[in-house]
Amino acid sequence: MIATESTHPVTLSPVRPLEPLPLEAEELRGLNVVRRFGTVGSLFLALGSLGAGAAPVINPVQEIPVLRLFTRIPTVSLAIAISGMGILVLSWLMLGKFARPDRARLASQGQLARTIALWVLPLLVIPPLFSRDVYSYLAQSEIVHRGMDPYVLGPAQALGVADPFTAGVSNMWRETPAPYGPLVLRLGGWLAPLAGNSIAVGVLLQRVLALAGVVLIVWALPRLARRFGVQPATALWLGALNPLLIFHFVAGAHNDALAIGLMLAGLEVGIRKLPIRVKGDTPPPLAHGELLYIGLGVAIITLGVAVKLPALFALPFFAVMVARRWHGRLKDLFFAGAPMALWFGVVLVAVCFGTGLGFGWVGATFDTPGLVRSWISPTAELANLSGVLGIALGLGNHTNALVPILGALGYLVAVAITFKFLWDSFKWRYRPIIGLGVSLGAVMILQINLQPWYVLWAVIPLAAAAGTSRFRVAAAVLSAALPFLLPPTGSTFDGRPYVLPFAYVAAIVVCGGGMLIVRRLAPVLLSRPSPRVPARAEPVS
Repeated sequence: MIATESTHPVTLSPVRPLEPLPLEAEELRGLNVVRRFGTVGSLFLALGSLGAGAAPVINPVQEIPVLRLFTRIPTVSLAIAISGMGILVLSWLMLGKFARPDRARLASQGQLARTIALWVLPLLVIPPLFSRDVYSYLAQSEIVHRGMDPYVLGPAQALGVADPFTAGVSNMWRETPAPYGPLVLRLGGWLAPLAGNSIAVGVLLQRVLALAGVVLIVWALPRLARRFGVQPATALWLGALNPLLIFHFVAGAHNDALAIGLMLAGLEVGIRKLPIRVKGDTPPPLAHGELLYIGLGVAIITLGVAVKLPALFALPFFAVMVARRWHGRLKDLFFAGAPMALWFGVVLVAVCFGTGLGFGWVGATFDTPGLVRSWISPTAELANLSGVLGIALGLGNHTNALVPILGALGYLVAVAITFKFLWDSFKWRYRPIIGLGVSLGAVMILQINLQPWYVLWAVIPLAAAAGTSRFRVAAAVLSAALPFLLPPTGSTFDGRPYVLPFAYVAAIVVCGGGMLIVRRLAPVLLSRPSPRVPARAEPVS
């Protein structure tokens, strides 16, 4: 159904990506080299995190012989961590050579899955990187465990300023209620007794929740890609092996991973029984279990919404998919969307009351993000620029007044883009999952508090369906550049930003030396790819 048309109004025959041939011996050697090179980068990042990560206030690494050396040489640790980031990004870009959809020979799903495991493994037991958000998760989970309302009380009010869980939270969030859904906080509350008073164990348990989301992404992406005519290897490379995912979902342990994983899994389950449709053909009768799978899909997406609210955008596009399963008329959209909305409400109410946390998270979700102004946010920078112009023209600095106005305008523009792509998807001009990715991209990029990992909300669903090389190149450039805009500590380096240029220069030297070794071991990695002989796609049976 939803995978059958191009991004133009033209109707094409339903196609499935051709089964690629296995890699040849020289290519396998290159794959093994790039896999090991990336693992070295991951190890560098893990070692550097010991001295340059977002460590807890009471750092257990200081009690471990040998490893505590890294806490005493933070500048060197920072250089090692950034070198690891560079090596991982370079390895990912080179790995893309074996995931190009225009090649006859591609890496298999198993080979890419093993690569993900190798690159992620060294990062499982390290201090958090790039952000201190995980300490907020811990404090809010502890609030839930102690029977208080995390949507009314911040960590300082609920736990006390002297509590070790409050100590790790960034100052600006200590008195702020939780902006996350009830499901993830209840899960954290159940895990809290396992950690006891150990912040380090608590971080590892929060990373387990994030890893569950990563596993769901790895499971759902190739399956969705096959449905939408995209090579699974390409989708895995761009979505699951993405450096932003490794750095922020694994090393940073952000709960966005669980929300995106549930959203993608819900879409995969929900469309599993839907038939392949071409615009204008006769819809077939209901398949056995079709309604059950649609209901399961809605329920799983709702669980994603109960982690982070942006997963909600998947539901209207899912309703469009179901409406296009019939004749694609407005009444079909109503008959598809109304029961799905009702079922979504039932599941969400059950989650909110079942967790005992209610609906306080909805207000906190909208109020809290606006407290942060990200320097990479176009909306925030527009407000800053307007403030500078106001000063230059003698009108005064009105930046603080402009921030909420431009933030609201950003949301309005994102909503307008969402409605446009909903309508275009409904009219068969776009695949609905492409509309979902574009809409989520607009919502995230136009936020005042845009963070690098927010881009994954758009890149991951688009990786499953957007088959154009132009999108892949743009997404690859963005994914390779954004990680370096945020140091591993998640802020300026201990008030000494002047050490950052030295760390980046050292990383460039290390990465350059590593590339010389790679070139000697596997020249195929740096050679120009040979174009694939065009072949007709295999029709879906």
